[in-house]
Parts: sequence; C-alpha cells; structure tokens
Amino acid sequence: MNKRIYNFSAGPSCIPKEVLKQIKKESACWKKSNVSVMEISHRSETFLEISNELHENIRKTLNIPKNYEILLLHGGARGMFSAIPLNLFQKKEVVDYVIGGYWSNYAYREASRYCSANAIYINTKTKDNKKIDLIPISEWKLSNSKYLHLCHNETVEGIKIDLSNDEIFKKKIVIADFSSSILSEPLNISNFGLIYASSQKNIGISGIALVIIRKDLVKESCQVFTPSILNFFLQTKHHSLYNTPNTFSWYVSTLIFRWIMKNGGLQKIKINNQKKSNLLYDTLDKSHLYINDINPKYRSTTNVTFRIHEKGLNEKFIELSEKSGFLFLRGHRVMKGMRASIYNSMPFEGVKKLSNFMKDFENQYFPKRKFF
Repeated sequence: MNKRIYNFSAGPSCIPKEVLKQIKKESACWKKSNVSVMEISHRSETFLEISNELHENIRKTLNIPKNYEILLLHGGARGMFSAIPLNLFQKKEVVDYVIGGYWSNYAYREASRYCSANAIYINTKTKDNKKIDLIPISEWKLSNSKYLHLCHNETVEGIKIDLSNDEIFKKKIVIADFSSSILSEPLNISNFGLIYASSQKNIGISGIALVIIRKDLVKESCQVFTPSILNFFLQTKHHSLYNTPNTFSWYVSTLIFRWIMKNGGLQKIKINNQKKSNLLYDTLDKSHLYINDINPKYRSTTNVTFRIHEKGLNEKFIELSEKSGFLFLRGHRVMKGMRASIYNSMPFEGVKKLSNFMKDFENQYFPKRKFF
C-alpha cells in the first residue's frame, strides 16, 4: 500500500478523498449516460442540472442575498484584476487599492492601466521591529473615492486583514479578492459590492473565477473595449454561459459544495480550520528553530509561512519533508522559506503529522534546545 501523501500546495490544492473517488467513478460514465462528464455539452439539459445545482449551493452555502448575482467566469483572479476596473470604473476615476502583499500589489498594477488607482500601503512592522504588521483599517489613508479594493488573505506572505471593523463598509463600496479564504469561514456578503475568488483552493480545481456582485453594480461596461468574455453585464444576461465554460471545473465544484454541506457548512469548516492553524502556529511559537514573521493578530488561517534561522536547514527541511510525504512546502520565491497551505480539504490528521515531523526535525538538526 502506498504511504499517505499530504498536499500543502497553495494552489491547485488538495481535493477531499471522497470527492476524488466520485470523480474517478463518474469521469468515464456520468449518471448512466455512457459519456464522460467531460464530454457533456454545456447547452444540454444534463449540464444545466450541474449549473443549477452549483449556483443554488453557492448561494445557500455563502448565504448570498437575493440582490447579488453569481458569475462563474474564465481567467481566474488575475483575469478579474482587469475585468473589475473595465466593468466598474471610468478611465480617470480614482479608486483606492489597499496593498498588503504580493497579490494586492498585482491587482493595483493591473488596475492602473484602466483607472487612476490610488495605492494605500498597509504593511508595517511591530514596535519591536521583529514581525510584519498591518496598519489597522481605522488608520488607512483613504481618498474620497467611491470604491475600495483589497485582498482579504495574502497567500504568499501568509497574512490576513482583520475585517471585524465594519466602518469601512459604510464609507466605500468594497471590492475584495477572497481567492485563498473563500469558504474557509462564514462571510457577510452584504458588506461588499463585489467579491471574487479563483477556484483552485477551496472551490475545486483551476478554471473558474467566482464573482459575487451586487445587482445594482451590474451595468453596461464603463470602458468600451472590455472583452465580451469579461463583460459582467453580458455574462449575467447569459447566466455565465455566453461562451463555453470550463465544464469539468464546474462539475468538480458541485461535488466540493456537496462535501462542504455534508460536513456541517461553513461554521464547522471554520472551527476545523482554526484547529489546524492553531496547532501549526503553536508548533512554530514553541520552537527554537522555526520562525513565523507575522504579527499573530494578522496571521493567515489558510497559509502558514515560516522559515528556519539556521543556514542551510531550509533546503534540508524541504528534502526530508518530501521524502516523508509532505509535498509542496517550499515557500513562494518572494518570501522563500516554507509555506503550509491548509485549506478546507486538508485533514487535521495531515497537519498533526506535519507538526510531529517538524518537532522531530528540530530535535535531530537543532539538538542544542530539545523540542518538547
């Protein structure tokens, strides 16, 4: 029997084992149709069953109000970096872009091509200068713009904005990238004008950009050269079927939403995710070898970043972790070090085993201070 492998990739991420089994079962013959689910026409009644179920379960799981549209588009989150300003902003309109890390900076740079994007940098250091910190929302230097864009959870740095202060939602129409935190906890959709997320983390496999947009914001595109495939008004009119969608990705997402609902919904998912991240951060905080550089207040629940302060041991850790069945722990090229992405589908058992491996590694390669 093959040993159990745990996929800690930031995306595409691991898929629940029971979902993988169902995909395997139905990939050759879907619902006794004698054709693969990958071969079904997106115009057929059969595929419309998938589409209707997916839309219904997205709305139910996220508790999306009736005055919001759900779009399933091409292009991932990067595609939305362009689509959002093209659809919503005038060419010279000032729009606040909060920059807290790698991906929000990319969103800002792309938006600058289509509007007057105003950068609001919120990264800072803790008072002791040892940890990466975020400027609280109450201290953000906002313009008088109508819109504000932010990235809730920065996958690369492993840092998350605390949105518990709801004052920002009263002042602005907030647009948020939730790519690496969508479905990890309950979310008050009505606080936002638009949220979007790529699918390859908690929604399923790559190939979808989920857009949840308030209906009053769905209008003829602000900029005439907006590609039809990225036109929110056109895609809403055609129920995201203006062109052939990634049918297989839609199908996998229906299975993921069934799995979430079967496992107690987002409240249960949140508790499980908190349990996993608490264990991993506790392992880091008690260690004399590993370092997490984020102020605990803003630590990501889904992407845990860390490094080893002893020269040469980072590569040794990656080598031995892979041999032990813990895959894709190498950090992003910008941050280096390590990153454990523990999305919904990562079982607690996997995080527990990783924690034990980290303790064993420290005891073996840093015996000056035993890890207990």
